[in-house]
Amino acid sequence: MYAEERQQTIAGLVADRGRVSVTALAEEFGVTTETVRRDLALLERAGMLRRVHGGAVPAGALTYVETALGERHGTRSEQKRKIAATALDLLPGSDGSLLLDGGSSVAALAEVLPGDRRLLIATHSVPIAARLAAAPGVDLHVLGGRVRGITQCAVGERTVATLADLRVDVAFLGTNGITAEHGFTTPDEAEAAVKRAMIRAGQKVVVLADSSKLGREHLVRFATSADVDVLVTDAEAAPADLARLEDAGIEVVVA
Repeated sequence: MYAEERQQTIAGLVADRGRVSVTALAEEFGVTTETVRRDLALLERAGMLRRVHGGAVPAGALTYVETALGERHGTRSEQKRKIAATALDLLPGSDGSLLLDGGSSVAALAEVLPGDRRLLIATHSVPIAARLAAAPGVDLHVLGGRVRGITQCAVGERTVATLADLRVDVAFLGTNGITAEHGFTTPDEAEAAVKRAMIRAGQKVVVLADSSKLGREHLVRFATSADVDVLVTDAEAAPADLARLEDAGIEVVVA
């Protein structure tokens, strides 16, 4: 196969699979990893893909732009409702404790929490706190800090320090991007720091994310695959993406 043919084939594989690794491509085409990296560099310059750690993704898959919370609430709402309903099975029993991260998928869970069990809930999300302030059976703890307007969540040293003293049964987190190889990512370092602290505070860590987040990478990683116990996503997720996450040790639940 000529180099040009190989490069066109690689571009097609990236488009079809959503992500490819350098080592897998080298084995598939019988060339060295250095040759594959040169191919990817050429294809990136042509705008046909974007290189990431260990491989490549489609050109539009990697983003540094953060969408406002209001916009996210209006997208893929049916999938998020199904994810939230499925996530109810992962709640602790009565008198259990949980952390709720910000984001539209976690907010959807807050909307459907059962009123027939007592739960201690801590959150740094202003909208989620407002929703749960009068909820029956909820002992609500609001984490302080500087509130970011785009996510309406508290961040900063105060928030992280408070989380360092907490230990809850389950931490429910949102994410902007997920890949098995690189992990879970978000565009903002302050948000990532809070998410890391939430992971350390949770005996069990559950990420709620619709399928559009799979195969995407953002600027800051807050968790590797080893840090997350369960991912709840929707039925539109590509089977290959789910298989890679399961191979990485994450329990995947499809709503």
